[in-house]
Amino acid sequence: MTVAGVGEAVEPGRVRQMWHLLEPLHAVVYYAPEVLAEAAKLGYGTDVRWPSYFAWRPAPLGAVSAEVVTASFYSFSPRMVARYVPDGWGIAEPAEVLAARLRGMDGTYRALFGERVDGPAIAEAAALASRAADAANTAGRPLAAANAALPWPDAPHLVLWQAATVLREHRGDGHVAALLAAGLDPVEALVGFAGVGAASAETFRSRGWSDGEWAAARERLVERSLLDRNGVATEAGRALRAEVERTTDELAAAPWRALGAEGTARLAELAGPLWVEVLGSGLLPTENTLGIGKVR
Repeated sequence: MTVAGVGEAVEPGRVRQMWHLLEPLHAVVYYAPEVLAEAAKLGYGTDVRWPSYFAWRPAPLGAVSAEVVTASFYSFSPRMVARYVPDGWGIAEPAEVLAARLRGMDGTYRALFGERVDGPAIAEAAALASRAADAANTAGRPLAAANAALPWPDAPHLVLWQAATVLREHRGDGHVAALLAAGLDPVEALVGFAGVGAASAETFRSRGWSDGEWAAARERLVERSLLDRNGVATEAGRALRAEVERTTDELAAAPWRALGAEGTARLAELAGPLWVEVLGSGLLPTENTLGIGKVR
């Protein structure tokens, strides 16, 4: 099966591969010491990652309310979001946050990739990734649209990071649409994902839901025959999750159709060594809520 549309047909497996390759290149922004140092300079707490996370990620949207962040991020408890938003905008304005996250990512990529940040491979990868990002259809995708509206940095390695960010938020916004179509509310989406073994329930519960909310969501999924009484996905539950992921791939395909098979394959080739460096750095957690797999 291929995903059709405007541009070249693209295999769903390739769409998902590009996410797997680019997601870690984006996600180090939430863990790298260089970025946390920039957060501390602004005045955000860094003992845990959430104060800066709820600054870095929503900053492209502007100084929005907790309700807007909750709706856009989807899987976080409203109480958890309200702990950090909008008070975080009193620490630093979004424009300051955006400048600081680029400074942090400049330091992070220089620490990870050394002299390669100024080399031809990263420059080529940045050109290809930004072409794909420019082709991302952002209608109905607030986080993708907000990041796509930012000016491109001058340095190629920062262009690569920003393109990876646009593309991951484009996919994420589409994933929210797929969850809505499947009739899965935010906490049900997490409980169901834990049920298929994507990660432990403890990892998913980092999103701030109470024991009662988690148990109630599990009960709703049991009533729909999507989970058994032990919280393990049934055949129907696994089928629904597979359908959600297929829909997510389809909705994420447009940038890769626009880039074309040859350009996409070349970007995968160039991103592979960078992906290895990021995973090997130990910066990312060994278990994540995305279901990408263990980072070793």
